[in-house]
Amino acid sequence: MFENNKIFILGMARSGYEAAKLLSKYNNEILVTDSQEQDIEHVKELEQLGVKIIITEDPIDLLDSSYRIVVKNPGIKPNHAIVEKAKQLGIPVVTEIEVAYYFKPHNVKVIAITGSNGKTTTTTLTYEILKKAGLPVKLGGNIGYPVCSLVAETKENDIWVLEISGQQLHDIINFKPDVSVLTNLSPVHLDYFENYDNYKLSKCRIFENHTKENLAIINAGDQDVLDSTKNILSKTIYFSSKNSSDLCLKEDAIYYYDEKIISLKDIRIKGNHNYENAMCAIGVCKFFNIDNKYIYDVLSTFNGVEHRIEFVKNVNGRDFYNDSKATNVKSTQIALSAFNNPTILLLGGLDRGHSFDDLKDYLKNTKHIICFGETKNRIKTFADTLNVPCTIVDNIKEAVSLAYNLSAIGDTILLSPACASWDQYKCFEDRGNDFKESVSQL
Repeated sequence: MFENNKIFILGMARSGYEAAKLLSKYNNEILVTDSQEQDIEHVKELEQLGVKIIITEDPIDLLDSSYRIVVKNPGIKPNHAIVEKAKQLGIPVVTEIEVAYYFKPHNVKVIAITGSNGKTTTTTLTYEILKKAGLPVKLGGNIGYPVCSLVAETKENDIWVLEISGQQLHDIINFKPDVSVLTNLSPVHLDYFENYDNYKLSKCRIFENHTKENLAIINAGDQDVLDSTKNILSKTIYFSSKNSSDLCLKEDAIYYYDEKIISLKDIRIKGNHNYENAMCAIGVCKFFNIDNKYIYDVLSTFNGVEHRIEFVKNVNGRDFYNDSKATNVKSTQIALSAFNNPTILLLGGLDRGHSFDDLKDYLKNTKHIICFGETKNRIKTFADTLNVPCTIVDNIKEAVSLAYNLSAIGDTILLSPACASWDQYKCFEDRGNDFKESVSQL
């Protein structure tokens, strides 16, 4: 499929660039199209490899029946005109994880982690424990390293630890992880998937090609997960912070069946959501027969992932936390649940039309909301209906300054926007870095 063929790549960015670079090694005729100008060095590199690049907002006439495959950037919606035309022409549409999977060296084990929340922390923990144990492990996927970029540096018998989004899973054919993890499900990214059922179906495609030889690690405390995975063929390990399960909380510790793995007091990152992330990582590591020593060493020292409830700094008795990765209401619920002290919440960003009503039961410790971005007026209205003090500002720098002035010793100042960043930033990382820089200037 990916050799000696004519291939259409829809959307460049990082994933399209890496896919084109890999595919160019296998006698393919490749066209990359994007609506925006791309990194000039990447463009020059691909053109030197024989890749044709066309920047246009209307690529529909570029695709015809001579192409054998379309590789789509996962951020492009499934109803894009090129995708619809490819279906009419009988041309398969995939994302770059399918390309990478095709070219992975022999006997490479694949661990794939998805879910509405927690997947980045789970992926990072899993990677760090396997690396600590001395296994030949590579990190990639939605965590920032396109899977195609791993192929050249991967040897036989290596292990891939991949964070995989529902957008990536939407367009797979043969992708089959040896271990698949589903952390949880909640109705997010509905602007992309149109409805929650479509979203759940895409997420659960991570198990689609599984047989009884493959392992599924599943959240037993999430009814949507249980309902969506009841017909999978995988071996299963269940985890839960709420009730008894294969991996669960018992006697203030995480247990794997009857084996105590680590006391909660020894885990550096706190909160039930993080204990569940740790359970997922432990389940993967047990599949690889990792000694508990390495699990303990990592869980007792791991400080968390950047932009995920990341402690930034204490300024005159106020703790600042950066949770810029919270691009949906569910993530902000999790962040608010992690604090029991008075909190000033920084909220706002791209307006996808989503409701903030599901935050109301999580605001009991919130003394003030500061809102910004496209959603600021809707957030102000929401806060007013709850009689929660709320102030509108133009940007995060203003929000940080105001939050400090409104705060007292012992308060938490939390950036957890519940919105995507694209109205004011290129990505959530840029938003989080702006927050941290603003805090450093106080």
